[in-house]
Amino acid sequence: MKDDTKSRKAALAAHLKAAVMTLKLRPGDDLDEAQLSEAFGLSRTPLREVFRHLAGLGYLELRENRGARVSQMSYATLRDFFLVAPMIYGAVLRLAAQNATGDQIDRLKAAQAAFWETLRTGSAEDRALTNNQFHEITGEMAANVYLLPSFQRLLIDHSRIGMTFYRPNQDGMGESLALACDQHDAIIAAIEARDEAAAGQLAADHWALSRDQIELFVTPAGLDLPLGSVERG
Repeated sequence: MKDDTKSRKAALAAHLKAAVMTLKLRPGDDLDEAQLSEAFGLSRTPLREVFRHLAGLGYLELRENRGARVSQMSYATLRDFFLVAPMIYGAVLRLAAQNATGDQIDRLKAAQAAFWETLRTGSAEDRALTNNQFHEITGEMAANVYLLPSFQRLLIDHSRIGMTFYRPNQDGMGESLALACDQHDAIIAAIEARDEAAAGQLAADHWALSRDQIELFVTPAGLDLPLGSVERG
């Protein structure tokens, strides 16, 4: 019975993570505890254990006497995102080049193969999820207890921003996705070679590609600086 509950909790967590990152649950949406409890066969206690776990990762917000809702996004959070994203991505990939294990590199290659496949046959949601999986593994590789929570939250909002502003028919969007995939291959090669400098440069290049695409559609109000850049060298 414990194993069954654990499996149901894992299924609920995976469902909510994917729904948040692909905007099937939008920022600020309230969660329907009764519906989720019935759908996943969970009582209130294990259901709320999942909510607490996801709140700790940044997917949800818990409010006293008002239940859980999807974490908000605002001009303030967008501003913070653009300011810190390049710094965090750079730190993660440099540390990944230092610390990655062979098993993690194999998993990163498998995640990249899945991302390639979604570019050919998948939906925008599939691309967002497989891209996120790739970057989550680089965060594990970095193996830094202070950096990982910030990186995980960054990935959530990066996915949501990407889903918000993704335009499949936009001129150059397909080419940008192909270039992003090529950069993933280069990131794997740099990590496998333990080339910290190359990994840091690729973080700069990869972030610049994302930033330039998003900048076509949004510039956060009150942002006095260009959308974030990674220090090089």
